[in-house]
Amino acid sequence: MRGPGGKGARLLRHVIAAPAEDLSRLPIALDLRAISLAEGVRAALSTAAIVALNGWLQHPALMLSALAALFTCFCDPGGPVRRRVPALLSFAVLGAMVHAGFGLARGLGVAAIPLAAFGVFCNGFARVYGQPAMLVGNLLTVVLVLALDRPLPDAGAAAADAAAFLGGSLWAVLLTLVIWRLHPYRPARRAVALVYRALADMAADMRRRGGEAAAWEAHARAHRRRVRDSLEAARTVVQDTLRARGGGATLRAAQSLIRLEAAEQMFGALIALSVLLEEAPPEPVREAADRMLRRLPPALVTLARSILADSLTRRDRLERSIGAIGATSGNEALHRIAEAIAERLRIAVTLASTGTDVPGAPPEEAPRTLADTLVGPLRANLNRQSAALRHAARAAVVLVPGLAITFAWPGQYQHWLTITMVMTLQPFYATTVQRALERIGGTVLGGMFAAVLATICRTPATIATALFPLAMAALSVRAASFGLFMALLTPLVVLLSELGQPGSSELQIALMRALYTAIGGSLAVLGNLLLWPSWEPERLAGELANAIAAHARYAEAELSLLLGEADAASVEQARRGAGVATNNLEATLTRALQEPGRERRERVQTVMVVDAALRRMAGRLSAIHLDRAAPGAECRTELAAWRAWITEAMAALAAPVPSLPPARPKLPEGPLGERLARIARQIALMGGALARVPGPGAAEPA
Repeated sequence: MRGPGGKGARLLRHVIAAPAEDLSRLPIALDLRAISLAEGVRAALSTAAIVALNGWLQHPALMLSALAALFTCFCDPGGPVRRRVPALLSFAVLGAMVHAGFGLARGLGVAAIPLAAFGVFCNGFARVYGQPAMLVGNLLTVVLVLALDRPLPDAGAAAADAAAFLGGSLWAVLLTLVIWRLHPYRPARRAVALVYRALADMAADMRRRGGEAAAWEAHARAHRRRVRDSLEAARTVVQDTLRARGGGATLRAAQSLIRLEAAEQMFGALIALSVLLEEAPPEPVREAADRMLRRLPPALVTLARSILADSLTRRDRLERSIGAIGATSGNEALHRIAEAIAERLRIAVTLASTGTDVPGAPPEEAPRTLADTLVGPLRANLNRQSAALRHAARAAVVLVPGLAITFAWPGQYQHWLTITMVMTLQPFYATTVQRALERIGGTVLGGMFAAVLATICRTPATIATALFPLAMAALSVRAASFGLFMALLTPLVVLLSELGQPGSSELQIALMRALYTAIGGSLAVLGNLLLWPSWEPERLAGELANAIAAHARYAEAELSLLLGEADAASVEQARRGAGVATNNLEATLTRALQEPGRERRERVQTVMVVDAALRRMAGRLSAIHLDRAAPGAECRTELAAWRAWITEAMAALAAPVPSLPPARPKLPEGPLGERLARIARQIALMGGALARVPGPGAAEPA
C-alpha cells in the first residue's frame, strides 16, 4: 500500500507499527501489578473451609458446596456492595435451580439436549444486561453442563443438591460481602478525591493572597506542584486499577479518568485566575472573584467526599453553588474562567451521582420501570445485527454435538469437552482464538504440574493441604493472566476430582483434561468460523461511519456554541459521544488486527489513519472550547461558513463512496483561524486515505 507523503506517511507508519509492538494484546501478556493476593486468599478460604468440613463429616454433598462457593467467588463483579449483591444472589439461587433441574432432566436421555441448548442460549444472551450478568450467565452454563454428568433419581435428591449448592454459594456471599470485604476500586477513588481536595486548598489559598508578586510566587510553588503531583499520582493509580481488574473495570476507570480530566482543566482555569488576580484588577473584579473563591472550596470538598464514598450527597445544594460560580461576572476574562470551572464541576457531579454513569451516556430521563429495564435490552438485541444474539445462538448450536458425544460415551471427564467448547466461544473470532490459546496452553501446562503433584500428594490429607495454596495462587492471578490462571486451575481441578472420586489416577485425570480441552478449544474456533462469523474488517465500516458522524456533530456543536446557537451541555454531550465512538472504533481495530485475511489489511491500515486524524481533530476542538471568545461581527459569517463546510466534508467522508471534501471557505483571523486550518488538514488527510479503498459505507456491518 502506498501511503501519503510527508507527515501523513510518518503518521501511517506509526499507527501501523504500534499495534504489533504492544505485547499486551497477545495471550502471553502477564501484568504482575494485577495480582491480588487478598482476593486469592479470600476465595481459597471460601472453598478450603468447606473441604475441611468434608474431611470431618465425610458428606459427599459438601464437595458440591465447595464448588458452588468457588464459582460464586468467580462471578463477583467487584465494586459497591449494592451492585454486587444482585449478581451474587442471582447466581446462588439460579445455580441451585439449574443444578437440580438439569440433574433431573438428565434422566430423559437425549431429550435433555434441546433443553440444555435453550438454557445455554439464555445464559449467553444474558450479556445484554452488562458485565455482571455476563459473568453469572457464563458460570451458570458451567453448572448446567456439570449437572448433566449424572441423573438425579428423584425430587428429593434434587432438593438436597440444590440445598448444598445454595449453602455453599451463600457462604461465599457472606464471606465476600460481610466477613472479608475487599474494595478494589477504593484506591483509585481516594486518589481522585485527593486531587479535588488539593484544588480546594489551592482555591482557598488564592482568596487569602494580596497583590504582591512574592505572595503569588509562593502560592504557585506551594499549590501548583501539589496539584500536579496529585494529578499524576491519581492517573497512575487509575491505570493500575484498570490493569488489575481487567475489562470489568473499564467503565469505572473511564469515570475516574474523566473526573481527572475535569480536574486538570479546572487546574488550568485556576492558574489563569491567579494570573488575573496577580495583575491587581479593579475592585469590582476582585470582589467578584472573592465571592467565587468563597463558594468553590466547599463545592470541591463535597465532590471529593462523594467520589470517595461513591455516592453523591447534598446534590441540590451543590448544584446551586455551581450555578452561582458559573454566573460570576466582573469582566469578560473572569466570566470565562468561572464558566469553565462550573462546566467541569457539572461533569464531575454527573459522574459522581451514580456509579453507573458512563461516558457518552444520554442525559437522565424519567425513572424506568422494572419492565423497561428487563425488556428493553432484549428488544434492542432481538435482531440479526446483534453480536450478543449471534453469540448466544452459536453457543447453543455448538453445545448440541458436544452433549451428544458425552451422552453417547458417558464418562467422568467428558464434561470438560463441552465446558471448554462453550466457555472458549466469544462473540468475535479474534477473541475466541485468543481464549482458545490461553485455555489450551494453560491446561496443558497445568496438567504437567498436576502430574508432578501426583507424586507428592498421595493421601486425602496431603491433597486437602495442597488445595488451599493452589486455589489462592489461581485466584490471585485471575486478572493478571487467563493463561496462567488456567495453568493453576487445572491441578486444582485434578485434586478436587481425586477427593470426589478416590482411587482415580491423577495422571489420567490431567491427561484427559488436557485432551478434552484441546479438542474443545479447537472445535470452538471452528464453530466461530462456520456459525455466523463476525469479521472485524467488515464491522469497521459501521464503526468508522459512526466515529466520523460523531466527530461531525462535535464540531458542529462546538462552533454553534461560539456563535451563541448552542449551550455548553449539548457541546459536552457531543464531545463525550465522539470519545465513545472513537473507543468503539479502536476496540474493533484491535480485534481486526488479530484476524486472518491479508486482502482486508489495506482497509484496516486506512482506518488506523482516519482514527488517528479524528483524535487530532477532537484535540483541536477542545482547544477551541477552552480558549473560546465570542467572535466579532466581522467573522461570524466566516465561522458559520466553516461550520457548514466541516459538516459537509465529514458527511462526504462517511458516504458509501467517500469523496474529498469541497473547497474550504476563507479562514477567520487570529488563533481561531489557525485551529480551523489544522482541523481542515486532518479532514484532508482522512479524505486522501479513504479515497484509496472502499469507505465506511461500502460494506454493511456484520
